[in-house]
Amino acid sequence: MLLVNAIDRIALEVMLDRYGLVTVLVAPEEVIPGSYWGEREAGLIGARIFVRLDTPVHSVLHEGAHFICMSAERRVGLNTDAGGDDAEENAVCYLQILMADALPSVGSERICRDMDEWGYTFRLGSAAAWFREDAEDARRWLIHHNLIDAENRLTYVCR
Repeated sequence: MLLVNAIDRIALEVMLDRYGLVTVLVAPEEVIPGSYWGEREAGLIGARIFVRLDTPVHSVLHEGAHFICMSAERRVGLNTDAGGDDAEENAVCYLQILMADALPSVGSERICRDMDEWGYTFRLGSAAAWFREDAEDARRWLIHHNLIDAENRLTYVCR
């Protein structure tokens, strides 16, 4: 599992900052505020994403993608549980894969393997297969909300 301490943290922070998210580094062994899953998983409170050096990168990207995909009204009261429906959750997964491709030394293949290892489940058996063959609805959702363009490029705007 690729952890925050193994990547270019500045590149990650710059990408999240472009969406209005402030990255807050939590001390080792401290509880991560706003973490839905607990342990070392990323947390969200308002426009702050909380991470430790042992936080999996896929968790940071997933929570960041939740912030990006949710409505402005939901972002205002955001504290731990991003909520959303199934269509939005699929869009979050798709977006986190695209975000991984925008980070040096991360990439979609690695993030898909980590998503599988963590326990994400997809009808086709893996995140990579879902992304390639079964995620057109998530892609359309992201395009509809102007979060990616027709060429799957990030727009760096929030819904």
